[in-house]
Amino acid sequence: MKRLLILGATGLVGQQVLAQALADPSVAQVVAPTRRTLTPHPKLLNPTVDFKALPQADWWAADAVVCCLGTTLKLAGSPAAFREVDHDHVLAAARMAQAAGTPTFALNSSLGASAGSGNLYLRTKGETEVGLAALGFASLTLVRPSLLDGGPRPDSRLGEAVGLWLFRLARPLIPARYRAVRTEAVAHALLQAVRQAKPGRCWVENAEITPP
Repeated sequence: MKRLLILGATGLVGQQVLAQALADPSVAQVVAPTRRTLTPHPKLLNPTVDFKALPQADWWAADAVVCCLGTTLKLAGSPAAFREVDHDHVLAAARMAQAAGTPTFALNSSLGASAGSGNLYLRTKGETEVGLAALGFASLTLVRPSLLDGGPRPDSRLGEAVGLWLFRLARPLIPARYRAVRTEAVAHALLQAVRQAKPGRCWVENAEITPP
């Protein structure tokens, strides 16, 4: 793969995707547009961008995109602000990449994502999946993890921390479909998806996400 574009490289899963991609000799260049500067690396192109006003640039033309953009309602401050990040920014960046000829896209979505859900988070993820499908990528993979288990976050999420503790305690009793999943395993699934670039639309459900 000559060029891989990573969106959301500062997030919990995005950091893992970035680390694995930079360590992969089959990836020649990683482009990771972010709001704040990342640690330099010989393979890394790190343009600083405002996702509300994405620039025209040559680096949108890539072999594949891995998208891990996302926030929480608490951090965003309102349902509208949450949707702007998890839906609007994702689709805006996807349109730029698709228009530049990038054929392959993989999204870190969520278990239970559905445009018809009554839950804001799951509905937004589902609507984002629908929007991406409409763009016509040659290969679109939607990875749907359950609760993410990846160590302490920079932002405090008490409910998620309690949920993880309960999931770990009851893990033997929880069906694989619902078990918490390590962030490095989600990153591996996303990278495998863009390496394989299966034609059409594909889903990787939580039970299919396995450690690298």
